[in-house]
Amino acid sequence: MRALISAIVVAGLTLSLAACGDDAFSPTVENVSGSYTAQTFTATSVAGTVDLLALGAEVSVTLEEDGDTTGDLFVPGGGEGGEDLEADLAGTWTLSGSTVTFDQDADTFLRDVEFTAEEDRLTAEGEFSGQTLRVVLTKTD
Repeated sequence: MRALISAIVVAGLTLSLAACGDDAFSPTVENVSGSYTAQTFTATSVAGTVDLLALGAEVSVTLEEDGDTTGDLFVPGGGEGGEDLEADLAGTWTLSGSTVTFDQDADTFLRDVEFTAEEDRLTAEGEFSGQTLRVVLTKTD
């Protein structure tokens, strides 16, 4: 009887694990396309971490299925001379495996990092001028 119960438990666990694998997200142009806004946008240096969203920064970008992008980036005081950084995120995007890259005319960190596509979100992190910028974009549609 004990062997039968063990066999049933093992079979149940095997089926549960197999079912979990069926739910794994597999990025495609179709399911990654959409509109995103920043849920997290931070800058970390030896002085600590600054929440750029709390300071008024905004990131919104739309990834079209045809590979085009539209959107805006705003970072108060984020320009080279300390002025506000405002950038038009018009350009293109590509998906390779689970990696999303941007090619935009605007010279921002977004085109210099690789984003990881997860279900309904894109995440990226990169080091620039002694700071680590981290952004998490969440799908809004």
